[in-house]
Amino acid sequence: MNKDQIKGKIEEIKGDVKQRIGGATKDRSTQGEGWLEEKKGQIRQGVGDLKEKVKREDERDPTRDLDRDV
Repeated sequence: MNKDQIKGKIEEIKGDVKQRIGGATKDRSTQGEGWLEEKKGQIRQGVGDLKEKVKREDERDPTRDLDRDV
């Protein structure tokens, strides 16, 4: 796990909590902020997942030329 995956998961959880608080208090603004924060966390996790995948591929085949035209 890398830092983007961890920070993304934390952000996603914080967003979910904020959405639930906004729903319970009928505060649509807080609920919307929570939704946005949750989505940002999911994106950050995805970036972290992609970094991990690239790292694993590079470790598997270090001779691969990443700069060549495909």
